[in-house]
Amino acid sequence: MENQRKTKYTIKRIGGYLHRLSPVVDKTGKVINYVTTPLMVELKSRDIMQIIVGASILAIPVGFTEETWNLGERLPLNNVLTLAVISLVFIALFVYFNFYRFHLKGYVFEYIKRTVAIYAISLVVVGVLLTLIGKCPWGADNILALKRMIIVAFPASMSAAISDTLK
Repeated sequence: MENQRKTKYTIKRIGGYLHRLSPVVDKTGKVINYVTTPLMVELKSRDIMQIIVGASILAIPVGFTEETWNLGERLPLNNVLTLAVISLVFIALFVYFNFYRFHLKGYVFEYIKRTVAIYAISLVVVGVLLTLIGKCPWGADNILALKRMIIVAFPASMSAAISDTLK
């Protein structure tokens, strides 16, 4: 077998979005075409909408269960906060391996921004949902409201991260 040549790629903005252009070469090394792949390292408004929809996908069924509400009442605050940390770690790993594994250099701030945005938007979606159905007792028991939000945000943020990968 002939040794495969390593080709360099370039990054170019096409239609407002970054793309990776990888050259396709013939046997002589002449570039005959380019393969374009979206480079999803910037957080755009389209991504935010995908995160909102993705968070809603699991926030609705999980947020409507009595087991979740009771879990918020019974679990100690430290356990719930640990669940929040685990959520952030899972999101950070998922985002890293799906968006930034080969492109972290130069995009560290975007990586952090996307990871935090996925979790924060998920919390807001869950908070709005639980408030609308009367299960976030703001003013009466803010800690219980936060605990319920964090518990429901665990699966909601995972579905938000997955929906963010759609191109």
